[in-house]
Amino acid sequence: MAKTIHCSDMGADCAFVARGETLEEVLAIGAEHGKEVHGITEITPEMVEKVKSLIRDE
Repeated sequence: MAKTIHCSDMGADCAFVARGETLEEVLAIGAEHGKEVHGITEITPEMVEKVKSLIRDE
């Protein structure tokens, strides 16, 4: 079962959805998107925990 997180769940006005088979894969895809599109240069432990809490099974 795939896992997803919507960028808008993090408060951004963005339609991007990160999908992956594992939590780690979704986190990596989301982090890359955050860097490339939103200019996020530092991923804090608090940010990781927030993202983890928002990841859902598809």
